[in-house]
Amino acid sequence: MARVCDICGKKAGVGNAISHAHNLTKRKWLPNLRHVRALVSGRVANLVVCTKCIKAGKVAKAPHKERIRVKIAPVVQVEESMPAEATQHVAAI
Repeated sequence: MARVCDICGKKAGVGNAISHAHNLTKRKWLPNLRHVRALVSGRVANLVVCTKCIKAGKVAKAPHKERIRVKIAPVVQVEESMPAEATQHVAAI
């Protein structure tokens, strides 16, 4: 996996680590990347996004699968042999 943000293109920066004796060695500064389930043109996609883009609101996170489900009330069947008072009680539920 390339360490690049899918939104802004941020990638590793390079430079020198400087010791107390002023010795220089090459080093990398990696971006703070996170794996995010996001909505992209109405579809769910897995993206690698830097935290700066997440904080700025450039990513619309996908809703959880549990929250997408629609709850349907159970259907109560009324028997004809029941008295009228009982059917009113069942219909109120």
